[in-house]
Amino acid sequence: MPPATDRLAFDAAMTSVIRAARVVAWMTATSFVVVFAGLARWLVRDWRVATLATFAFAFSGGVEFHTRVLRSEMIAGCLIIFALMILIAVSRRRTIWRPLAIAAAAMLCVLGLENKIHAILLIAALPLLILPFGGPASASSEFWSNSARAWPATLTMALVAGLLLRAALPLIALGLDPTTAMPSLHPLLLGKFGVYQLGLLAWIGAGMLTFAMVRRVCLAETFAAIFAVIAGASLGLLALFIEYNPSNVVIVLNPIEVMMTFADQSAASAIDSGNPFAAIGLFLSGVASVLQRYTFVLFTSPRPTVFLTWLIVPGIVYAWRRGERQTATQSALLMLCAIAIDSLGIRRGLKVEYFIFTDPLIIIAGMVLLDQMNDLRFHKWAYPIGVALVALHIGVSQAEPMKMATARRAPEGICEWSQYYLPLLPMPWCELPAKRP
Repeated sequence: MPPATDRLAFDAAMTSVIRAARVVAWMTATSFVVVFAGLARWLVRDWRVATLATFAFAFSGGVEFHTRVLRSEMIAGCLIIFALMILIAVSRRRTIWRPLAIAAAAMLCVLGLENKIHAILLIAALPLLILPFGGPASASSEFWSNSARAWPATLTMALVAGLLLRAALPLIALGLDPTTAMPSLHPLLLGKFGVYQLGLLAWIGAGMLTFAMVRRVCLAETFAAIFAVIAGASLGLLALFIEYNPSNVVIVLNPIEVMMTFADQSAASAIDSGNPFAAIGLFLSGVASVLQRYTFVLFTSPRPTVFLTWLIVPGIVYAWRRGERQTATQSALLMLCAIAIDSLGIRRGLKVEYFIFTDPLIIIAGMVLLDQMNDLRFHKWAYPIGVALVALHIGVSQAEPMKMATARRAPEGICEWSQYYLPLLPMPWCELPAKRP
């Protein structure tokens, strides 16, 4: 970059950088929409349902925002959602490659966390979200039921997991002892780092064992899947060596402590007080605020996905009453997870860039319902409701881009964040902050 004192050269270079960034943002968003379309078709039987889900995803508030803004939430949210869709798909069918698919999902989760630590909330929800999926076809395949062939494969997976874990141990050790890299960071629980991280690992293991028992997954495949999670997570963690920075390692392995430093004052006070009722009350107030936003009438936002909730909630009740209890449970858990994550996001204003973490959950909930109730597409109101939803998605999703495109604001609006995030790249139109005596 030319020096800021050379105004013309600086403006030309900055314009070129911004144009390139917008192209990258568009290519990233488009690629993720294509991947979502492929995974959606893998999940549902009817290609029309997959097409509607892909349309809703492409025109969701999160995707529309990240199509024009280069931020890491798009990568983090989509990688976790893709991991969820892979896990749902392999939970429904027996296959010899299921542990490898689980390893890929674990790697995607860690890569998502490395891009944005807010993804830890969605990762923690995955063991619960997967449990209601599956059925008789979820039992182990013939390969895993044959001990003579299954256990050698399990031992091979254990060896691979051990080697990858050993390579990642220096990163784990640094992250759980951040006194040198980030001495200002304070542990969240019991005055020690790594407490809730171990709890999360136990939660994931308990979810896998519960699914194995309920869906009749044999012991060899269960252990292979556990080793696959270790291998995939370790491989994803090794990506931190590509651009090694000790602070990044600490942040990735202590996400909640770092998130608390950005929470609003009310959340910080509730945590510091140690009063569980204060934290619960704060969470319930967040739930109430999220429900207001989901109505759209009580609190408008550039989020067309909320209109799907007007159909999903009655659809859950309808599915339950007609005996589709498993489908209703699947959709209800996805919706509850979206509400819970959004309620925690209220503490930072539930910005539009965070919609990418929960909009796909709502879309998948609707996709699961519609796929199991194909008779609804022949209802007399199906076509007009579908046309109205398409129009709302297009109109609401494009409202914010149109507002940004027609705005006539001075460039000084970026000075506050640029001085914080880009101290080595001063903008020529920004006044330098006064030096402290």
